[in-house]
Amino acid sequence: MNDHAADPAFIAYSLTASALALKLWLLWAATGAVRAKSKTTPNLEDTTTVSRGAALATQDPEGVARAMRVYNNAAANELPFLVLGLVYVLLGAPANIAWILFGTFVAARVLHAIVYAIGVQPWRTIFFVVGQLAAAGLLVQVVRAALAAV
Repeated sequence: MNDHAADPAFIAYSLTASALALKLWLLWAATGAVRAKSKTTPNLEDTTTVSRGAALATQDPEGVARAMRVYNNAAANELPFLVLGLVYVLLGAPANIAWILFGTFVAARVLHAIVYAIGVQPWRTIFFVVGQLAAAGLLVQVVRAALAAV
């Protein structure tokens, strides 16, 4: 067993990374399901193979476009958080702060994806801002820890 396996901050990070990866996979699958339901495909070769009978669409139907926006927003916001989270843990993050920042971010991003998918404002913006505040807090903690190590 390596040193990180016993580190509570690393465990928090591991659970965070797992939850966000699972959420991205579910969003990816949901996008595929919405596309299948629309019976459209953006690729000509798919009309005769994996999406036999689907219409070739140069533009995604609204449901597919929304599902793609939800997925793209998640991927764009979660990747930097995961990188910073790992750096923070490697810099010796206190477990309590890691749990608070990671837990807040995961909860906000899960709720953001749900309300984004169904089109509910102002909750989409509220959950986005909460997630961004957690990410900003993480960035501050990483910079603080890095400067303290110099």
